[in-house]
Order: sequence, then C-alpha cells, then structure tokens
Amino acid sequence: MDVAMVVWRQWLAGHDRLRDALPAVPLVVIAAAATAVGESSWHEPRWDETAWTALSCLPLAVRSRRPLGVALVTLAAGLTLMVLEPDLAPAPSASLVALYTLAAHGSRRTAWTVGLAAAVAITGVYAATHEESVVGGASLLRLDFAIAATALGRAVRSRRDHLADARARVERAERMQEEEARRRVTEERVRIARDLHDVVAHHITLVNAQAGVAHHLMRAHPDRAYEALAHIKDNSRAALDELRATVGLLRQPDDSPGTRAPIPRLADLDSLVGGFRASGMSVWVARTGTCSPLAPATELTAYRIIQEALTNTHKHASATRTAVVLHYGAHRLRVTVTDDGLPGSPRGAGTGHGLMGMHERAVAIGGTVTAGPRPEGGFQVVAELPLSLHPAVV
Repeated sequence: MDVAMVVWRQWLAGHDRLRDALPAVPLVVIAAAATAVGESSWHEPRWDETAWTALSCLPLAVRSRRPLGVALVTLAAGLTLMVLEPDLAPAPSASLVALYTLAAHGSRRTAWTVGLAAAVAITGVYAATHEESVVGGASLLRLDFAIAATALGRAVRSRRDHLADARARVERAERMQEEEARRRVTEERVRIARDLHDVVAHHITLVNAQAGVAHHLMRAHPDRAYEALAHIKDNSRAALDELRATVGLLRQPDDSPGTRAPIPRLADLDSLVGGFRASGMSVWVARTGTCSPLAPATELTAYRIIQEALTNTHKHASATRTAVVLHYGAHRLRVTVTDDGLPGSPRGAGTGHGLMGMHERAVAIGGTVTAGPRPEGGFQVVAELPLSLHPAVV
C-alpha cells in the first residue's frame, strides 16, 4: 500500500495540471449528489446545476500557477451560481479549494485579505438569497468554510516552510562538516609533510656527510672509516624508525601498537647532537632556567626546530662551532641555535622550506620563530614556544 502511494505521488508530481484539477472530481460528484436529494427520496440530479459546478471547477487546472486569479474567478463563478440558484445548498466549493491553494502558495497578507473578503461575500450573498440573518447558523457556516480553507492553506504553507528550513539547516551542517573535514585533512597533510621533510633532510644529510668521511679515510685510516660506516648504519636505522613513526600516523586505530615508534622528544636531543658530532660537526648544548614539564607538542616542535636548524647549518654553512641553548622560562621555552659559519657555502643554497616548516610548527602551537644572519657573522634561529598548551590545541 505504501509503495503504491509513493508511486502515485511521484506520478502526480510529473503531471501538475492533472494534480491541480484532481479536487474537481469529488466536488462535481458531491454537487450532483446534492441536487439528487429530495425531501423523502432520491431523484435524478439536476444536470444543469451539476454542469455549472463542473464549469466553475475548470480554472482549478491552473490553480498552482495562478492562485490569485483562480481564486477570484472561482469566487465570482460560485457567487453567481448562488445568486442564480439559491436553493443549491453547498457553498461555492471550487472557490474554497482556490482559497486553500492561494494560502498555501501565496503571501500571508494576500491570502488572508482575499480569504476574509471571500468569507464576507459568500456569507452576505447566502444570507441575501436565502432571506436569513447574516449571523445565522447557516450563514456563519459559510463564513467558517472560507476562513477554514484559508487557515488550512496557511498551516500547510508553514509546515512546508519549516521542513524546507530544516532541510537547509541539515544541508548547511553537512557542508560545514565536509569543509571542516577537508581542512583537518589538509592541516594533517601539511604536518606530515613537515615531519617527512625534517626526518629525510636531517638523516640523509648526516648519511651523506659520513659517507664522504668514510670514502676519504677508507685507504689511509680504515679503522676511522669503519667507525663512519657504523654511524651511517645507526643514522639510517634512526631514519627508518622516524619514517615509520610518521607514516604510522596514517594507520587505522585498530593497528598493532607495536608498529608505531614513539615520537622524538627533548630527551633524545643528546642522540640527535651525537649524530652531528659523528659527522665532524662541533655542537655545544646548554640548558638554563628551571626545567619544567613540557607539553608533548612543545617537545616535538622544539626537537624538530633544533634538528632542522642543525641540518641547515651542516648543509649550507661552513661552521666550525654551533651552540644550542634551551632556556626554560616561567611560561615559555626559548630555543636558540647559533653557528659561526658563512652562508652560501659551495654545498648549495637551500630552498627555504626548512625555515618555513619551522615557522609553521611554532605557529601551530602558539609560538614564534625568527631566523637570520648575525651582524658579527654566522646564523641564528630563535624559537619561543609555550610550555603548556590549551587542551583544544593539543
């Protein structure tokens, strides 16, 4: 039964004129039955009055397209029928359908203006043609019919508008969710790209430097060359571990925890610096202030900034000494990486992605990064990072 109703409604939706004219069928049937009712028995309907009712229903075929015009035409036809045939008991039914349609499709002001005017006109004509009081029961019943048709149309219109607003809110919420999901995916993609850049640039730089040392010492000092090869092995393993940890962020929540390596922290700074020292770079580390617990995001950001700064120094500056200073303040951690090298070494200039990545990392947790050459020579990177983060940021 429900399927049949759905099919019927879909079919009517594609035939709007037939749908608009459909109420005329029961109206004509009721009009014919009303003229066939006698005082004591049924008799043959008065076909002329039935034909007049059917004729007055013809404008209903375009009631959805011209609701105001159809309401006025059917009202005029109904009032004319009431004047010519005062014994016809039913109210001008076609005009009631037209008033309902006008209220359901037109504006509230127009609907109630025409509806009230039609109610007064129908009541007045009925009272005059039947010599009854305007406030009599039969007259007021016609008044109620017109007002009820208008009220019903407005109720349907209000419900339709409410459903449309609800659908619009749902669609707007879905669009906002999709936009938020795309924004989060983009941010995560950029963050993972920064991690991959930091890991690959750092470890490949160290492996390249240590491979050069091993090549240079292979014949003259094989023991030292063997030591450089051991450092290459350690750095390549560390690179694989960090790449596994970074790519592990893309895994599903139900993946095995053992497949994810822990993210680097400042506790791993000695190991990081040791790799640079093994490649022949002189690095000095100092900590000042009172060491306070740091948010995990702050620790990772500080570690990556130091890693990128040391990598840039090794790749793009002929430095003899590099200093890393971590100063723990009351609310912020200051990370300073200073070298005494000369920019523009033959190793080649950078692309700028490393400095951009450091800045993006710091800004993401509410910090800042400044970087540039020093007047006395060398290059300096200074990062100001919050010790703790708001839960929503973390």
